[in-house]
Amino acid sequence: MQISITGHHLEVTDSLKAHIDLKFEKLKRHFDNVADVHVILTVEKLNQKAEATVQISGATLFAEDEHADMYDAIDNVVDKLDRQIIKHKEKTGSHR
Repeated sequence: MQISITGHHLEVTDSLKAHIDLKFEKLKRHFDNVADVHVILTVEKLNQKAEATVQISGATLFAEDEHADMYDAIDNVVDKLDRQIIKHKEKTGSHR
């Protein structure tokens, strides 16, 4: 899994990178074919915004979240993507 991290009006620190790597490992649990992940972290006045685009076989998934704390925003984005991956896996699975 290739993870690219971009920061807008924010310097991406080592602790943020480590947190993102740790949380996005959760996505591999449900779906092994996660090819590419692009994470964009943005600061707008008092809001911290995290966006993520995940490329998997057969689909491109997107999630975003705003929160006062960047770490909470990242956690919420990963939870949203996890639900989307489970839903995609159920759709593409055999119905018989």
